[in-house]
Amino acid sequence: MSAVAAFTTFTAVAAPVFQANVDTDKLIPHKFLRKPLSAGYRNFLFYDQRFAEDGSEKDFILNRAPFDKAGILLSGRNFGCGSTREGAIYALQDFGIRCVIAPSFGDIFYANCLQNGLLPVVIGDAQAEKLNAHLEAHPGAQVSVDLAAQTVTLPYGETLRFEIDAQRKEQLLKGLDDIGITQQYSTQIDQFEAAHKKRQPWLFRAQPELTDTRATLKEGVS
Repeated sequence: MSAVAAFTTFTAVAAPVFQANVDTDKLIPHKFLRKPLSAGYRNFLFYDQRFAEDGSEKDFILNRAPFDKAGILLSGRNFGCGSTREGAIYALQDFGIRCVIAPSFGDIFYANCLQNGLLPVVIGDAQAEKLNAHLEAHPGAQVSVDLAAQTVTLPYGETLRFEIDAQRKEQLLKGLDDIGITQQYSTQIDQFEAAHKKRQPWLFRAQPELTDTRATLKEGVS
């Protein structure tokens, strides 16, 4: 059955990359999209902000401990805007990010997250700013996410509720993508096909091989 990593509850270090309008080209520059996933998309996440032209590391938050092991990312409004590239999702996941928290997301990016097992959580602007200040002042602070309860527990004890489409929530809890959802009905599909074949067997009979029309015409002329 086609699957993605199930998401139930998750607690991890949260990294604040608190910028508005972080687009997908910033998440992974397009020049890396031709590479296979086996190349390690974690190495391309925020590439231009993390690395200099010679490949050396810049002083970027995801290069610094403990944020280099972050599992949750906090950012600003309109996160994931820009192109539709799913490579942005793959780069975040390969880095170890399972959840992104922001006041808003690019619509297509948000949908791609849900399809690929990455949980996007929308919280208010004021709450995001407060959380950002805390994470910057307390490196290594952890955030807990409970998808079933649709809650985020912040490191200072406050719990926020977030909204998510019921069907997408169920898919994430079960670890299923759209193909996996269809495959849940494989028994019913097989039963339908068998009944259809019984009702209209002529549709499934082997067809005689077509003759070469040109050869037939040539024989007729001779």
